[in-house]
Amino acid sequence: MRSLFLILFLPVASIAGETTIVDVEAAQDGEAWRFDVTVSHGDEGWEHYADAWQVLGPDDAVLGTRELLHPHVTEQPFTRSLAGVAIPAELGEVRVRARDSVHGWGPPVAVTLPR
Repeated sequence: MRSLFLILFLPVASIAGETTIVDVEAAQDGEAWRFDVTVSHGDEGWEHYADAWQVLGPDDAVLGTRELLHPHVTEQPFTRSLAGVAIPAELGEVRVRARDSVHGWGPPVAVTLPR
């Protein structure tokens, strides 16, 4: 019976897949930066949804994290913002990655900072 459960359950669990970064807009606001990040994910509800995204610097240093506090089942893709991100002046590029509650962090995308 256990193997039957796994065979039936695994395809359902993988329907939502990993997160995808659709778009990133970065704008400098004084000495800090604001990021508007559009994420796509097949949110299924509280058990499987996109729950965060991050701005990364060199060596995967986390420069900012935007927690997503609820599923976006009927709003796909969706955009959320994070302001006040400190970016060292010498950086011309950062990376942004998103996470879902089942698969963890997806692959980062490179973002050139408009200076």
